[in-house]
Amino acid sequence: MFRRPKIMGILNVTPDSFSDGGQFSDLDAAVRHARQLIDQGADIIDIGGESTRPGARLVPWTEERDRVIPVIRAIRTATQDDDPGPLISIDTRKPEVAEAAILTGADIWNDVSALTYSNDSVALAANLDCPIILMHAQGTPDTMQDRPSYDDPVDEVLAYLSDRIAICVAAGIDRDQITIDPGIGFGKRLEDNLAILRHTAKFAALAPTLIGTSRKSFIQKIDGSPVEQRLGGSLASMLYAANEGAAVLRVHDVAETMQALRVWEGIENE
Repeated sequence: MFRRPKIMGILNVTPDSFSDGGQFSDLDAAVRHARQLIDQGADIIDIGGESTRPGARLVPWTEERDRVIPVIRAIRTATQDDDPGPLISIDTRKPEVAEAAILTGADIWNDVSALTYSNDSVALAANLDCPIILMHAQGTPDTMQDRPSYDDPVDEVLAYLSDRIAICVAAGIDRDQITIDPGIGFGKRLEDNLAILRHTAKFAALAPTLIGTSRKSFIQKIDGSPVEQRLGGSLASMLYAANEGAAVLRVHDVAETMQALRVWEGIENE
């Protein structure tokens, strides 16, 4: 029986994200796009104020905070009559930004560093008592694509995420609050990304698993497509992951992903 994963719609309020940098840095444009994602079927709006694309620069936490907090507040106001209202996740490595976001109305902390960026992150996550997403990355955004290397990417990423789960649980974080993300494109070669996708079910057996392949460069490495022409590859990879048990899909193209999932679900469950 095929079960549709939750859809996380991407809202980058940054000037330099790899796919949509600068499009939604204006507050009104960001809120309009969030409303569009929700109307198209997004279960979660993932708001990021710092690009983590390969080679991205570090943004001071105060600048990142000032980008995301007005957007979270405005989305909450704009959707106050929705029943149910959308879940909001804050996509940040920085505990100061995460705390401000959760206190403003975000629901989930989505951390590409798996709570390793700061020594304060794990304790803060326990105190915030919110759902968290732990992602694997080899290196940091400015270095992660400088010759990444694995002997066995699936086993190594699984071991890392298992260790991070154990550390979080020992610190008082409820295991049921933890989702994992193997980090497609974060310090990985094409063959590493494909191996991880091929074994999505192994990650899903460890914990609820988020897969984010939307418009990523591994698609270009397969067929040469520029970023604006990667919808087909995004859908193919996400449908594969969904069929292997992914719990959340992080996407730019919500309407198209929802349509693909509904058709797949109709075929599987008829």
